[in-house]
Amino acid sequence: MPLQEALFKARQKRLDLVEVAENAKPPVVKIIDFKKFKYQQSKKEQASKKKSKTQETKQFRLTPFIAKGDFETRIKRAKEELKEGNKVKLAVRFVGRQITRKEFGKELIDKAIKKLASVSKVEQPPKWQGRMLVTLLKPLQAKIKNKK
Repeated sequence: MPLQEALFKARQKRLDLVEVAENAKPPVVKIIDFKKFKYQQSKKEQASKKKSKTQETKQFRLTPFIAKGDFETRIKRAKEELKEGNKVKLAVRFVGRQITRKEFGKELIDKAIKKLASVSKVEQPPKWQGRMLVTLLKPLQAKIKNKK
């Protein structure tokens, strides 16, 4: 129908004439309440945002001369976080003269990566950030636990 006729019908109904598909030949328009349409669009966006889960990064700090039990506990917690779908950042922090024994930190971080290999893969290989040796692990598959 011609544009003038469509505008006339929209004004009679006290609604808006909204272009739906501008690239179509001829262009497609609808007679709707534009405020109500925008409100429904915002509700759809909010619903889709609720469903998506953001991935968090959890950091676990280790020291080059950490006790075996403490190491196992941190690895166990890191594994839980990876199973939930979060990324894990492992940081070996060197204090004082520990920095002279960098190889202990490298061995420790390699050992941790091997223990977590079943649930993760390395996103960022170990690298130095000041006095810390840092690596980033991401989960193999995100398993999201439903909390009721």
